Amino acid sequence: MRTRYPRIPTQEIEELVAIVRRLRHDCPWDREQTHQSIRHSLIEETYEVVEALDENNMDDLRKELGDLLLHVVMHATIAEQEREFTLREVIKEISAKLIRRHPHVFGEKAIKTVSEVKHNWERLKMAEGRTSILEGVPKGMPALQRAHRMQERAAKVGFDWKNAEDVLAKVEEELAELKRSLRKRTGKKREEEFGDLLFALVNYARFLDINPENALRSTNEKFRRRFEYIEEGLKNAGKNIHHSTLEEMDSLWNRAKRNGL
Repeated sequence: MRTRYPRIPTQEIEELVAIVRRLRHDCPWDREQTHQSIRHSLIEETYEVVEALDENNMDDLRKELGDLLLHVVMHATIAEQEREFTLREVIKEISAKLIRRHPHVFGEKAIKTVSEVKHNWERLKMAEGRTSILEGVPKGMPALQRAHRMQERAAKVGFDWKNAEDVLAKVEEELAELKRSLRKRTGKKREEEFGDLLFALVNYARFLDINPENALRSTNEKFRRRFEYIEEGLKNAGKNIHHSTLEEMDSLWNRAKRNGL
């Protein structure tokens, strides 16, 4: 049974484009922006979308997707003014790509499983002119996430470990190498060995079907909750965190754990 979607919001999209074009003409701040000057904001808005997803907050997600859409339209409008490309070209190109990479939906190719879809997706990307399986994994992506994506790409063509036990053995090997580097290596070598350990841990997470970026983000949030509990507890006790002992902070940390934070 097909989903009954609302109408395509053609009028609303046209209104948004018209608003951005007017801002580029009439607002001194918007007028002077370039692709590079708003680059950081695009990244920030993307992370705010991710945060809304992590919190399963649909009200925030709706708003943050709007902010992200604004950046798409803004970059396209700047490009139109500079005679680089148009919003129409952006939409047509992504539409054509989706159709081209889903021949089992829009064509005659028979594909039934998720793994077949992923394998065919990579094959089609290579047929489009890519020279490496790893091409297209952004260098600016967070390093943990980039490691995960590169490993996934390599695994799709068979360059992978056979089982989780072998990967765990590699983690232990890298940890031993890091320990040896602490005794006799330079700082640069220690950094290299630490990076190797992180890379092996990302591989192990993949075999456990864990996204390491999501896992670390969750742990970061847990640390934030517990540390703020420490700050609040010390404040309520009339103490300054800068003059508190580790034992006092550890006590509150453990209480936060017991309270399920």
